Amino acid sequence: MTGGVNSFQVSGYGPERAGWTRVFARDGLARRLDWPILLAALALSLLGSLLVYSATRNRTELNQGDPYYFLVRHWLNTGIGVALMIGAIWLGHRGLRTAVPLLYGASVFLILLVLTPLGSTINGAHSWIKLPGGFSLQPSEFVKITIILGMAMLLAARVDAGDKPYPDHRTVLQALGLAVVPMLIVMLMPDLGSVMVMVVIVLGVLLASGASNRWIFGLIGAGAAGAIAVWQLGILDEYQINRFAAFANPELDPAGVGYNTNQARIAIGSGGLTGSGLFQGSQTTGQFVPEQQTDFVFTVAGEELGFVGGALIIGLLGIILWRACRIARDTTDLYGTIVAAGIVAWFAFQTFENIGMTLGIMPVTGLPLPFVSYGGSSMFAVWLAIGLLQSIRMQRPMSA
Repeated sequence: MTGGVNSFQVSGYGPERAGWTRVFARDGLARRLDWPILLAALALSLLGSLLVYSATRNRTELNQGDPYYFLVRHWLNTGIGVALMIGAIWLGHRGLRTAVPLLYGASVFLILLVLTPLGSTINGAHSWIKLPGGFSLQPSEFVKITIILGMAMLLAARVDAGDKPYPDHRTVLQALGLAVVPMLIVMLMPDLGSVMVMVVIVLGVLLASGASNRWIFGLIGAGAAGAIAVWQLGILDEYQINRFAAFANPELDPAGVGYNTNQARIAIGSGGLTGSGLFQGSQTTGQFVPEQQTDFVFTVAGEELGFVGGALIIGLLGIILWRACRIARDTTDLYGTIVAAGIVAWFAFQTFENIGMTLGIMPVTGLPLPFVSYGGSSMFAVWLAIGLLQSIRMQRPMSA
């Protein structure tokens, strides 16, 4: 311990919270922050703003006649996200642990509101709540965080207390019950993409907790059976079924359900090694790729920045995942390990799914690319996750 600032002061946890200003000491916050994660996230958000601007500056039907409309809002979303990150660091992941029941209840309440007349449909997905001023909220983005925090709290409670070396079957069942409730509600929307992310989060959390492998294999089997049941019972909307059909057979309807993927592949393929130049992409300028500022933002990078730009985005996301894995490995408490591992599972799968659907190797599900795609709810959630990762890292002794 050096510099007179201990780990609990840095995270805002414990009786020393009154000394928060000391966090900004030369050997305090600056030394404890994971700078590679922070700088990579900022670089992705900045690069994303340029790609969003390129995709929307000529879309007068979307930008209300202002070419900077989406650019300014993307910057605003990023600024709010960074503020939320700072708030998460100040509260600390351990401090938030006591508020998990409240956060979980609030997130479930919000996704239930989506199923009421307050909910709205955007791009075929009934998963939004319209807010004043033209803003929208997608509660399922925040459910990802509360599932991670809630399951971590349950799975780590008895282990961190020294009662058990690993979670017992009863504890695992309780954690699964906590996750299933919001997942079922989100499925009713239906928001299949978010449910897929939540399933991967649950698997990642259980793996990190040390739960028996029988649970992992059992859940994989149950997930496969559940997917078949969902298909057979007709829970999915027709547009979602068509997306899977187009994924299985890209030539099925190239001018209809397969249009997005085909145009995305054309845009990325035309970029070559270095791209056509920022703001110079013919596919982007010609508005051939739908939803290019959100779900298909990677196509802008592929066309205008080429393989180099696409590799840069993947590399920056890889840095975040690499550092998050190190944080999960090095933290001194199981709760922190599980939270960090859940975030890794979330970011890794969502990144793979988003980029994969633009390349035609994954079905189109409407998941945003973390930090890059336009969207307030997604941006807020991923920056909150960065705050949690920073807080977990700060709990380590100063010598670590």
